[in-house]
Amino acid sequence: MAKLMSLLWGAGSPPCWRVMITLEEKKLQGYKRKLLSFEKGEHKSQEVLEVNPRGQLPAFKHGDIILNESCATCLYLENQFKSQGIKLIPDSAEDQAVMYQRMMEGLALTDKLNSVIYYDSSVPEEERHDSAVKRNKEALTAELKLWEGYLENVAAGSYLAGAFSIADVIVFPSIACAFRFGLSVGRYPKLAKYYSLLKNRTSIKTTWPPHWVASPQGYDILKDL
Repeated sequence: MAKLMSLLWGAGSPPCWRVMITLEEKKLQGYKRKLLSFEKGEHKSQEVLEVNPRGQLPAFKHGDIILNESCATCLYLENQFKSQGIKLIPDSAEDQAVMYQRMMEGLALTDKLNSVIYYDSSVPEEERHDSAVKRNKEALTAELKLWEGYLENVAAGSYLAGAFSIADVIVFPSIACAFRFGLSVGRYPKLAKYYSLLKNRTSIKTTWPPHWVASPQGYDILKDL
């Protein structure tokens, strides 16, 4: 079945990483994949636009079915291959509610991270303002404190919704990016513990961004948050 799947992806992109983790968890190795460069603008190439007219990654195909939103792709794969690999949607209503809530909140975390990490590259120089940088950092700090609080209520060794689920698939790549870009382990101990719990999981380690492997040293953009 995986032979009918193809993925256009970019390294270090949380949305791309989510899809790759899900494919690993569902034992769908062997799909076709092609790494593209954001720096070279390859995500705006005709090859991508034919699959995703927004010119964004990931761009995923399963036969004639096209999915370009990472959450939609992860949910699709879980629902199409429920009995294969790890079950990513819990059975109980309570755990499902937490899973869906954290999954959707994870998108807000990604957006707020991007607004700080990629501010200079996404905003033209003449439109940049110190007040906007300050506002974005304050919003991200508040968001990170929310997640630190959520993890206060998670039992030791547990995940966001009890067992490992799509909530973790969606949220972990953003947490990993935060620490890659300098988030303080000391100021966010619960997030750091969650990161350490998951970073060596097979599906995550297998799909770790290749340039992170080649250059383990990160950045310090978030060191003051």
